Amino acid sequence: MANTNKTVELFYDTGSTNSYFALHLLKRLADAHGATVVYRPFNLGYVFRANNYVLMDEPKPKLINRKRDLQRWAQRYQLPFRMPDRFPIKTSPSLRGALAARHYELEEEFLFAVFARYWEANDGSIDEDASLARVAESVGIDAEDFLRRLNSDSIRQQLIDSTQEALDKGVFGAPTIVVGDEIFWGKDRMEFVADELGRL
Repeated sequence: MANTNKTVELFYDTGSTNSYFALHLLKRLADAHGATVVYRPFNLGYVFRANNYVLMDEPKPKLINRKRDLQRWAQRYQLPFRMPDRFPIKTSPSLRGALAARHYELEEEFLFAVFARYWEANDGSIDEDASLARVAESVGIDAEDFLRRLNSDSIRQQLIDSTQEALDKGVFGAPTIVVGDEIFWGKDRMEFVADELGRL
């Protein structure tokens, strides 16, 4: 059983390739260290704009290499990752969906399901309410109640607040992992995260 006093925060966006890998790898790591993962959705597009960064403006050779590198990660960790046909997509609905699922104490289950829909099953419709309601149903949430919560002013404000919290902490990309006062950026920082969890 996880030690609730030992936590690791995962700042993520559902439209982030590296957040997909971090979701899986950090869960394994946290379980091994008896830690609890606290999920922090944030609007990566908003953070990019705040930092005047445009992902697709990177050099073409780097973008090509990035795709190949993602395939290597999938093979190494035996994850059924694939680049979806629709990329990028608007992620705020699925981020709000995760916050809505938190109300039912099914946030983690929803997250794994929605990431699988997009990054494994090539389902670009996760930016649509009806699709998100099906994901919610698949983890045991009443679809009608979920949709009401998904589009409530309260959930919309929670996402705004969570995104601002990310900016205030110095988060500039996804995934960002926070243990105490230490901030680790990227899916390839798990060894450092493990060291920090072991030190606590």
